[in-house]
Amino acid sequence: MVEPIGVFEHKRIVLGVTGSVAAYKAVTVASHMTQAGALVDTILTEAAAHFVAPLSFEAVTGRPARTSMWDAGEETHITHVELGRSADLMLVAPATAHTLARLAHGMADDLLSVTALAARCPLAVAPAMDVGMFDHPAVQANLATLEARGAVIIGPAEGRMASGLVGRGRMVEPEAIIGRVRYLLGRGGPLRGRRVVVTAGPTREPLDPVRFITNWSSGKQGLALAQAALDHGASVTLIAGPIDLPAPVGAEVVHVITTEEMLEAVLAHIAGADVLLMAAAPVDFRPVQVAAQKIKKDGDRALPLTRTPDILSAVGQQRAQDGWPKVLVGFAAESENVIENARAKLERKALDLIAANDVTAEGAGFRHDTNRVTLLDEQGGVAALPLMSKSGVAEAILKRVEALLRDRDQPGVSAPADAPH
Repeated sequence: MVEPIGVFEHKRIVLGVTGSVAAYKAVTVASHMTQAGALVDTILTEAAAHFVAPLSFEAVTGRPARTSMWDAGEETHITHVELGRSADLMLVAPATAHTLARLAHGMADDLLSVTALAARCPLAVAPAMDVGMFDHPAVQANLATLEARGAVIIGPAEGRMASGLVGRGRMVEPEAIIGRVRYLLGRGGPLRGRRVVVTAGPTREPLDPVRFITNWSSGKQGLALAQAALDHGASVTLIAGPIDLPAPVGAEVVHVITTEEMLEAVLAHIAGADVLLMAAAPVDFRPVQVAAQKIKKDGDRALPLTRTPDILSAVGQQRAQDGWPKVLVGFAAESENVIENARAKLERKALDLIAANDVTAEGAGFRHDTNRVTLLDEQGGVAALPLMSKSGVAEAILKRVEALLRDRDQPGVSAPADAPH
């Protein structure tokens, strides 16, 4: 079951399905968008109906799947106008070479093509065709025409085709299509025009060529924050330590390993940024000296450690000089005295907001899909959130961030104590 996603809720999406064997994947796309909260109206071409039945789409969307301008009972002179003008997005997946040509040249002799002409919303197409067809000059010219008009091209991917050939032309997988649609739907959100930097995951400090010091951070909360910022319309830079999860579609990703590398990346990207969400868990200590060869197990060994750079302190110093970022949010992963330690960290590092959580609590902290945090602000406010998904936590934090940005943007409102005057 797909979790409801705010950016999809009540959005009207026209899904065009054309005559490719990949049409069966479009059922999954329609199902996931519906479960996420969208209203999905499907239009199948005559050829598409040979690959997958309209009933399949009706079953997963709960809405009629249309196949012709001449269907009995349809008000044929306004159906395409109503579908096109009420849509927030039109997605054609799969889009065959034939359909791309029709869209590029403004053909209007079936329900899909005439709806595309009537639509006033963004258009996205996910090409699907056999090896060699995608690279043909005619197909490339049609894609260039569509892109020049603002259409978004999703894929295609490389892989094995139904013909048995291997190459470029496969429709990208449903998850990738959903990610791109999600990004497009969020572009008009309340953070449009804002730059948000998010850090996620752990860092690693090498001991020798085969070992390192790290922690249990999975990066899930940082990724949820990056996705929420994208959903709200922001331009997002994600600075990620070593994590095994995919980054949200649309984020600029900067990969780092050590705490020093994360510090350098953060300082390089916060100039001009509206928000820094410091959700990463950088390692606090590193060996004084990294062994050039693998450390052997024989005998007792001492491992002298030294502190790694304090990223938030460095950000605070830079912020005092140039005022960026406008809003600074930190996290406090604690195992005792959670509120007291988080409040001290907020004050010591001059944060606007801190999210504190007890990493020993059931269902919260590292590696879990859920979290239980308490939000503390610089005015002394304390808001304890119930156990919820990390996506829910991210939404709660983004709402507070948006309020802080509105306050910063108000004429006459004084700058933070650590910002220049």
